[in-house]
Amino acid sequence: MMSSALAKVSAASPVERAAGIASRLADLGTGYDAAPAFPAESIRCLVSAGLHCDFAPPASGGMTFSNAVDRQFALMNVLRIVGRADLSLGRLYEGHVNALALFGWYGSARQHARLRRDLEHGAFYGVWATEPQPGVSIAFRDGGSYALKGSKCFASGAGGLANAIVTAQAPGSALRQLVIVPADDPARADVSQWRVRGMRATISGLYDLAGVVVGEPDLLGSAGDYEREPHFTTGAWRFTAVQLGGMEALLAETRLAMTETARGDPLQRGRFADAVAAVRTAYLWVRECALRAAREDEDGPAFVRMTRGVVERAAFDMMELAARIVGTRSAMEGQRIDKITRDLSLYLRQAGPDHARDQAALAWLDQDVWGDQDTLW
Repeated sequence: MMSSALAKVSAASPVERAAGIASRLADLGTGYDAAPAFPAESIRCLVSAGLHCDFAPPASGGMTFSNAVDRQFALMNVLRIVGRADLSLGRLYEGHVNALALFGWYGSARQHARLRRDLEHGAFYGVWATEPQPGVSIAFRDGGSYALKGSKCFASGAGGLANAIVTAQAPGSALRQLVIVPADDPARADVSQWRVRGMRATISGLYDLAGVVVGEPDLLGSAGDYEREPHFTTGAWRFTAVQLGGMEALLAETRLAMTETARGDPLQRGRFADAVAAVRTAYLWVRECALRAAREDEDGPAFVRMTRGVVERAAFDMMELAARIVGTRSAMEGQRIDKITRDLSLYLRQAGPDHARDQAALAWLDQDVWGDQDTLW
């Protein structure tokens, strides 16, 4: 149960607890990469550490932080640590945290009680929005319930997660409704096409929702809430934090792999310095995003869009520099540098990066999104 688990770890912060299991998560991640499967044991580690419920709404049993900024920085650091250990697990954990946020923003008292019960039993959630045509829709049924039509694709954790929050077109509306559905039916999950070089343990397959019956208690918030700003766009800061963790792990592994010859070579030291600068630059942007998300700044979406591009560019630089510094060993099977590079290369393929960067540029052209000019001089 969540309460007994937390009683054992309450003296430690979420960041300390995440750090305490990081090496175990990294070891498990290596195994799941070699033999792709839903990372059930890694999930159990997160649950045992209480990390599955720390960032739930207080009404659902989550931790109470002194203020929103402290909460957001704690979340950022936990996401970084999990991402450093295993990017596949980081992707699943970020999806779970996203679901917790949606409950916090739009959940009813009844739904908070439901989430509390689920978390007490170690349940993990996902958020699935991507879908093949014609998409997922909600149809009325006799008796006041609804039935879903359609399926979700790139559904991370399909068949392994306990539940997912999915988007579905509301009846008689062009808007999308958030719906809570079971996500653990292996008969509905088709992961046969998830044959990828990286992020293997996310098990991001197709999940058939046709015929799933839901009622009013399963409808989270109102139609259109999912795309509501600033939460919708600003929330992308969370996956940049996980990606940052992967970059930090790659930097650490590159440092360890540098031979004495490489350390004595000014050219290689210069490359390592460039790698440090790239990763630290990404950190500063992600940290600023977390701060703006905590304050719910209205310029948060523009700042996050720019940060996505900054993190992507820094990650590309980090991967290239690691390969140049370490050489052939960086591409050898079984090398952690190889796994991180494969995972990060795929994880960076988030939807619409060029459009996001263009929209950020438009916002900066319109006004100084960085702001705070009065406090800078």
